[in-house]
Amino acid sequence: MESLDIVRRAEQIIGHSFAQPEVMLRALTHSSVADDRLTSNERLEFLGDAVLGLIACQRIFELYPDLLEGEMTKIKSVAVSRKTCAAIARQVGLEDLLVLGKGIRDREGTLPHSLAAAALESTIAAVYIDAGLDTVSDWIAPLLDAHITRAYDSGHQQNYKSVLQQHAQRRYQETPEYILLEQDGPDHAKTFRVSVRIAGATYDPGEGASKKQAEQRAALIALQALDVVERTDDGTVRML
Repeated sequence: MESLDIVRRAEQIIGHSFAQPEVMLRALTHSSVADDRLTSNERLEFLGDAVLGLIACQRIFELYPDLLEGEMTKIKSVAVSRKTCAAIARQVGLEDLLVLGKGIRDREGTLPHSLAAAALESTIAAVYIDAGLDTVSDWIAPLLDAHITRAYDSGHQQNYKSVLQQHAQRRYQETPEYILLEQDGPDHAKTFRVSVRIAGATYDPGEGASKKQAEQRAALIALQALDVVERTDDGTVRML
């Protein structure tokens, strides 16, 4: 594919016409075909990684105003992972525009995750250099949002204690108290029953094969009683 065609296709994908088309072309030039590594997309990849991280942090901050720093960090690690970047690059078609040496693509023509991810990050840097943060954010933020939401949903369906703590601190300015009610059975097959108390109210207990599991189930029971989450007909839990 000719250089001009590559840039034009990239512009269609991004929705931006480049004042500096040579920057976009460099963003899609792998070191295997560049004259030297300084004229490949490696430096742009470095910059794009930082810009992507900033945009992801801003979106997480805006979408989830009740999350604490640790929770936001966990979501960010998924949103800017190599796997996520590669998925977005393939989704929009950047992977197909990357200029590579022979033998790098596999027999089906696909790239390793690392190279597809690099194509996205270097493209983000090219847009940032050419048009600034707002333009690159307008393009990449909607693509990131689905991955951010998925990471949020996945983590919070597994860590009900974290969700309950945030809710209790926000609504009651208190930290939930977990009370071990009972532990039965031999050491290799114990059953634990735990209840949780918030603002003077004690909720039905949860049971589990470990104290930690019982606490998670107790937190879920409390969240359901407080109308923070609900269990759907297929057994999954969703935030209200």
